Amino acid sequence: MEMHQLRYFVAVARTGTFSRAAGQCRVAQPSLSQQIQKLESEVGERLFERTRRRAILTPAGALFLPHALSILETAERGRQEIREMSGQVRGQVLLAALPTIAPYFLPEIIRLFREKYRGVELIIHEETTLQLLRGLEENEFDLALISDAAPHPRIRVENLFSEELLLCLPAGHPLVRQRVVVAADLQQEKFILMQEGHCLGAQAERFCQIKGLRPQISCRSAQIATVLAMVQAGLGISLIPEMARNHGPEGGIVYRSLDGTPPRRTVALAMSRRRKASRCVLELAKFIRDHRQNRVV
Repeated sequence: MEMHQLRYFVAVARTGTFSRAAGQCRVAQPSLSQQIQKLESEVGERLFERTRRRAILTPAGALFLPHALSILETAERGRQEIREMSGQVRGQVLLAALPTIAPYFLPEIIRLFREKYRGVELIIHEETTLQLLRGLEENEFDLALISDAAPHPRIRVENLFSEELLLCLPAGHPLVRQRVVVAADLQQEKFILMQEGHCLGAQAERFCQIKGLRPQISCRSAQIATVLAMVQAGLGISLIPEMARNHGPEGGIVYRSLDGTPPRRTVALAMSRRRKASRCVLELAKFIRDHRQNRVV
């Protein structure tokens, strides 16, 4: 049993296909398939049920997966500790974030971090809150940027900052001409929100419920950029994080702060309580904490 076979096995288990796993591992698919077959021969059981489109873990594969993950993590931890003994900050950091945070908050952090630590490889994943928490639990990610997650016994959450959710209006909308806009003014409006499973959509709906509104949801999207484009086209209004206000289409959109108690969200840094963080993970966490000073607290 060899380490690269375990890496290939874990990659197939996570991606669900041999082709995506081969791309992730930067190896030809026939070679990856051959190594998986050798691993199956050694353990004495089939690890995957192969269909035309998917590779599904067998009961034996599901049993073997946590052991493979543990072996790979232990080996990587050993490599990290040896590097740290010699004062090097090298290795790989798997950083995950909500898609409503990653493109707006991370680029400058990553640029500064890479300038200081050129020996660290950063791999960015964008997932929903539930997938981020699951990934931290299963050691798929080292760090995650989340928003308004419920307390979790196995995950440490550190609030970084909060920011306002701005009312996003088409430029020609009647509310643009009002000096003050309050929640009650939105009663008859059509909303364009993030898809279910994305916390930003849930945050917007929760705000409406608190204010006694029953939002008419005209459509949903998985990307803020698409939501903004539909608002620009006059298809409805939305609530958008302040960090995203300068990243939408140019012109055709007006951002307003709701009077009274406007909606807000909290952005937090999360990591596993059970997993010992490497030095490069700790350094990246420090960069993220320091960068929050540029945000609304």
